[in-house]
Amino acid sequence: MEDIEVSDENVVEIEVVDDEAPFLKGQTSKGGMILSPIKIVKNPDGTMQREALNALQYSRDRREIRDQQQRAVMENMPKDFNKYWDDPTAAPGTRTLATSLKTLGQQAFELPEWKKETFKKNYPFAIRSTLSMKEQKESLPIYQFKRDLIQAIHENKILVVIGETGSGKTTQITQYLLEAGYIKKGKRIGCTQPRRVAAISVAKRVSEEMGVVLGEEVGYSIRFEDLTSSSTIIKYMTDGMLLREALVDKDLSQYSALMLDEAHERTIHTDVLFSLLKTTAQKRDDFRLIVTSATLDAEKFSSYFYNCKIFRIPGRTFPVEILYTKEAESDYLDAALTTVMQIHLVEPAGDILLFLTGQEEIDTACQILYERMKKLGDEAPELIILPVYSALPSEMQTRIFEPAPPGSRKCVIATNIAEASLTIDGIYYVVDPGFAKIKVFNPKLGMDTLVVAPISQASAKQRAGRAGRTGPGKTYRLYTEEAYKNEMLPVTVPEIQRTNLSNTVLLLKGKKNYTLIILNF
Repeated sequence: MEDIEVSDENVVEIEVVDDEAPFLKGQTSKGGMILSPIKIVKNPDGTMQREALNALQYSRDRREIRDQQQRAVMENMPKDFNKYWDDPTAAPGTRTLATSLKTLGQQAFELPEWKKETFKKNYPFAIRSTLSMKEQKESLPIYQFKRDLIQAIHENKILVVIGETGSGKTTQITQYLLEAGYIKKGKRIGCTQPRRVAAISVAKRVSEEMGVVLGEEVGYSIRFEDLTSSSTIIKYMTDGMLLREALVDKDLSQYSALMLDEAHERTIHTDVLFSLLKTTAQKRDDFRLIVTSATLDAEKFSSYFYNCKIFRIPGRTFPVEILYTKEAESDYLDAALTTVMQIHLVEPAGDILLFLTGQEEIDTACQILYERMKKLGDEAPELIILPVYSALPSEMQTRIFEPAPPGSRKCVIATNIAEASLTIDGIYYVVDPGFAKIKVFNPKLGMDTLVVAPISQASAKQRAGRAGRTGPGKTYRLYTEEAYKNEMLPVTVPEIQRTNLSNTVLLLKGKKNYTLIILNF
């Protein structure tokens, strides 16, 4: 290869300027900022992280076994479907056998046996409550503070409300605002939820309490489904839907009051809304912003919103006995199902809540639990298995709120949606494997991925609290006490620090009114 002569004319000297750009002042490594990626796992070499990695392999193994069983069934079926079916002595039903067998392997979805048993069987559920709707509302912890809360909202444009899950803040505050006269002509009250399931179930409950048709005075709006009308005055929605509304109408002029619920979950849309609504509250004198959270990290929210007032609502809490394992479990799913069986056969009456990571894992757990209960026969007390995840149809989700009939026990198997978003009465036992699926940006793939990771200490406390709402309960933590102290982060890493921001940035840049520099995080 010939040497290429470089003349002096082609040499360009580049001078690197190390000075910090004025618009990024204090936001780079020179200003003391730590710009390395956020760790979502406190101890990557700990027992819990090893369990999470093992769970992926166990999940693959279970999937392969299911596929093999399905293939074995298909291979044993007759193959000559195209043969002319000509038997004059055959019964009428036999003639259609070949046709039905031909489509057996082509069925898009076949309901598993446990689902047929659970959802097609009409259980004689007990009466949920003998109290009238008015008495139920008055029995909630928030009712005692109704007058003080309305007074605090009148006096403060922004208010942070801290209340335990089940205190009634999500369903009652919007109704208190309505009674206090915050609905003016053409205005409405809005409430955001981080999850679709929560937005739908809360809107249904409020419409029942107010005695109105869902979709009229009370409605909800989620992606691909908008059940509101021109007469809607209380609107529940996911935080992403409100963010899109805020980009179209910068001052959110159709709302007289907004409630950002479950703020402690710190979803990316809620965090962006914090910044946008903080500016809106400053501009509009006729606007009220209420930020609610179930955890006691109120000072952070208050300092961000101009050191606004904090209103605390004590929850209905009973003592909860927390039990840890002596050593780490290799397969937390198997350990969780064994624990559920032991509780069901040994412990006194009371429903069980089991936390798992996702739809596939929940369906697998329901199938295994159903088969194990079937082997015990009719002598064992009945266990009603009810899954909960966002992809489940709403009529199936509502069954988790129905009390179990006398002599039987309800086992709700849920994702972390049951941590704070949904309140299920009658839970006395909580089984907590200590894992959840977390959305994390993977730079190698260039996209967000769902990763099974240990939960935070704050989430573990929330889960334990579910057992102490109806009466004294027990929480079975399927990890060691040492793992709780040394392998769990104090709080969950906010979504804005661990996911790809390109969609949100493009959403904001798509509207000329917004520049990213003014978002004061």
